[in-house]
Amino acid sequence: MIFPGHLTLAQSLARQIAPRADEADRLARLPEEDVRALRDSGYLKLSAPREYGGDGLSLRDCIAAQLELAQGSASTALVAAMQLHVFGSARETRTWPEALFEKLCQAAVNEGALFNNIASEPGLGSPSRGGLPATTLTPDGDGWRLNGHKNWCTGGRHLTHLLIRARLDGASALVVVPALSPGLRWEETWRDALSLRASDSHDLHLENVYVPREALLEQDTQHGPNAWFLLIITSVYLGAGIAARDAVIKYALERVPTALGKPIATLPGAQRQIGEIDLALQAARSLLMDAATEWGDGSQADLVFPRIIAAKHLAIDTAIAVADKAMRIAGGASISRGLPLERLFRDTRAGTMHPPSGDLALETVGRAAIDSIRL
Repeated sequence: MIFPGHLTLAQSLARQIAPRADEADRLARLPEEDVRALRDSGYLKLSAPREYGGDGLSLRDCIAAQLELAQGSASTALVAAMQLHVFGSARETRTWPEALFEKLCQAAVNEGALFNNIASEPGLGSPSRGGLPATTLTPDGDGWRLNGHKNWCTGGRHLTHLLIRARLDGASALVVVPALSPGLRWEETWRDALSLRASDSHDLHLENVYVPREALLEQDTQHGPNAWFLLIITSVYLGAGIAARDAVIKYALERVPTALGKPIATLPGAQRQIGEIDLALQAARSLLMDAATEWGDGSQADLVFPRIIAAKHLAIDTAIAVADKAMRIAGGASISRGLPLERLFRDTRAGTMHPPSGDLALETVGRAAIDSIRL
């Protein structure tokens, strides 16, 4: 089978990073080699616009690439996901000053720069739930001073550009800050996390960081639904679920109990359980890709967004269920580090931390279904 270039690239990267994934998880550290591979391969420019040197891939194509990459390492794929959604969403909405957007795209394309949108805070939680950040921008000459505390900053010290969400004149603003700016202090808080331990999602302290006026990307800008963030992130967890399926199949093919004398993969019970896993993954992947296709350029955002939520909810629940069932199939061997299943079991669970999830997601889907009949 001949794969498109972006899938071939993602598969190649997954093969490179997979052998490091278990040790990276044990050390709770994002491998420099993984970051270098993302940069050198050009993967980080997949969603940047073509006019500025990027590949300009659609949301659907970026998801397909992420599903492959995450099978190598969910932690590394999460780091890449942050970059893809930043440029994909910005390309779609075009709310940033065009000259600055071009400059940032060129950094990603020509320098392999690594970006993340740093918005979450201990008191605020996820910014998607509303509320103004406690991080502040205060006037200082021709610019501002930035002070605050951010958490869940995926990529950590490997980031080269930080898109910081802060409060300015009573409204939310977004500024770009070089990662080597004086006044940035990292606190390594992520090492004992349950999931994605090698994503370097540490806390960041901003202490009188100078920000020039020309670094302002947006202020008090009203954003509609953002499918790029939700679906690109979701693809990381579904990719981990696919990796769990592959890992348990390999185990079932190799495991030959003395009493059986043949691989457990020959047992109808194991085949049925693996069939259930594969069917669930096929359904979740199909809905995820269909939702991304329907999103298109975002012009029908309000109409399509409930389907985006449905795809996210199903994919993450499926990934969690698949990882759990894969461990049950493998039995006692699954809880040791001899198999990657315990890591994948932990990693998929982080998917529920990205809102909307649970009851809120189902309520959104339910209201859309009700409205479709009422109208």
